[in-house]
Amino acid sequence: MVVSKSWTMVKHFDGAPKPEDFKLVEKELPALKDGELLLESLFLSVDPYMRPYSSRIMKEGDVMIGSQVARVTESKNPNFPVGGFYVANVGWTTHFISDGKGLHALPSSWPESLPKSLALGAVGMPGLTAYFGLLEVCSPKEGDVVLVNSAAGAVGSLVGQIAKIKGCKVVGSAGSDEKVEYLKEIGFDEAFNYKTVGSFEEALKAASPEGYDCYFENVGGKFADAALQQMKTFGRIAVCGVISMYNDAVPPSGPAIQPTILFKQLRMEGFIVSRWENRYEEGGKQLLQWVLEGKLKYHEHITNGFENMPAGFMGMLKGENIGKAIIKV
Repeated sequence: MVVSKSWTMVKHFDGAPKPEDFKLVEKELPALKDGELLLESLFLSVDPYMRPYSSRIMKEGDVMIGSQVARVTESKNPNFPVGGFYVANVGWTTHFISDGKGLHALPSSWPESLPKSLALGAVGMPGLTAYFGLLEVCSPKEGDVVLVNSAAGAVGSLVGQIAKIKGCKVVGSAGSDEKVEYLKEIGFDEAFNYKTVGSFEEALKAASPEGYDCYFENVGGKFADAALQQMKTFGRIAVCGVISMYNDAVPPSGPAIQPTILFKQLRMEGFIVSRWENRYEEGGKQLLQWVLEGKLKYHEHITNGFENMPAGFMGMLKGENIGKAIIKV
């Protein structure tokens, strides 16, 4: 009999998640029925969306939401042989039984030299978020100036590189000098540490005196207030996340943005990547090709041990990671 371990949410988060908000539970899994298969999680993802979505779709006591790369260890389903690798969305758990629905196989062209954890990062949901959010919402043209905040994170670091592939000038902000150095290593034209600049306005002007055509928004708050003022006429803003505001019980008040949007004739659009679910195969193939060609570089922040998932999640929300935060079981 296989024992599955899972992390549950004891109570809805009040402000920043704390260790006591999580509980590790174990349960024995039943024997497989015909048509079922048993999978073992190898890599699990921790992502910013889990913070706001925990209060929207989870009940207290539920297993924390999230996805993993898992391997089939036993099967009574001929369509899913033992040894196959799949991306599943079953939450923070080490083992699970599936009937095969909702499992997404890693591409058959996946090379052995490439970490399978990339199916949770550059070639997975964060990569698809960067790909469709930038190309479909911002619609960058060659020569455009693209601004990305939280630029050293799982999504932002890919947005900047895709913008460079498309011939754009790219400016990124991040929360440490180490992260700024990383952005320059992967091809950002300008980058600054938002924690040490005198003002967001001055930093944005210095990085691109002519303003910005596209703004990929991951943070919100005061950074967004300043960035909107630096947009060019007819600029486009893709709102992917607002991580600076996820822990606020009451959203902070800020400047009214409507006059800026009106007189600069801006287009500002929020998006969730599942909008393009019918095009995931297209996006995944292109991302994998760019990775293999060396055009899309990646960095993984690995936390070892399933027992450390809450710590990895909380650290990611604090910005401790460069690139994609991954838990290796």
